[in-house]
Amino acid sequence: MKYFFSLLFVFAGFNLFAQNPVDGNWKGTRETPNGTFEINYTFKVTSDTVLTGTWKTQFGETKLENGKINGKKFSYSISFNDMTIASTGELINENEIVIKNERGEMKLSRVKQ
Repeated sequence: MKYFFSLLFVFAGFNLFAQNPVDGNWKGTRETPNGTFEINYTFKVTSDTVLTGTWKTQFGETKLENGKINGKKFSYSISFNDMTIASTGELINENEIVIKNERGEMKLSRVKQ
């Protein structure tokens, strides 16, 4: 019985400290009338349903707002220049995310550290 509780404690510890696959740094590019620019995201899942992070371009950085996650699907909004853009995303595999919003679709690749 002592071994059973030891194993249970070990597996519970792994689950408690397991990182969500969306967590981390991601990079993509966006085509605009002014040319192509790089977008960098940092995502962090802080609970079963809350997504936080940042969005960074050559023009600046802002925090993600209203972030929610449900399995491999998530949503958030970004506010800048008196404008708010709502986006949805989905983890396709461990190295690819697809983001969709009113400006189109963008693929993100995981940035290896």
